[in-house]
Amino acid sequence: MDYSYLKLVHLIAVMIFLGNIVTGLFWMRIAVETKDLKIINFTMKGIIRADRFFTIPGVIVITAGGFLAAIYGHYPILRTGWILWSIIMFSISGLAFAFQVVPLQKKLYNLTSERVQMTDFDWEHFKRVYVKWDIWGLIALVTPLAAFAMMVLKLPQ
Repeated sequence: MDYSYLKLVHLIAVMIFLGNIVTGLFWMRIAVETKDLKIINFTMKGIIRADRFFTIPGVIVITAGGFLAAIYGHYPILRTGWILWSIIMFSISGLAFAFQVVPLQKKLYNLTSERVQMTDFDWEHFKRVYVKWDIWGLIALVTPLAAFAMMVLKLPQ
């Protein structure tokens, strides 16, 4: 496989990865606006499932495809600014996802499970957890978006 095909695989994985994050944040916001626990729970279950099918495999393909494209393209990975800083941004995203987003997703899912009745639901607690999830989700989105911009613009040199 040559450089162009590896770059294509890498970019397709990036599109799927970023698209999944954006749509997850989007649909959860819409679900929360309904204030319907079943809709919120169903949405979070879908987001968790989408992460298993798109985000996590995307990370693997993005990483492998990116490193292989750099190697086949004869780019020194640690001495090429836009590659190095993109790796750093992507790593920050991964850390935010693994240590904040995933635990908060599980917590939101459990908070909105069917065993909770609408009458005794603590919306204030839910809102605090949701805002944390939303902020960490944005961090997990903005950092790979910055990496994407660096890769396309090849900045910094």
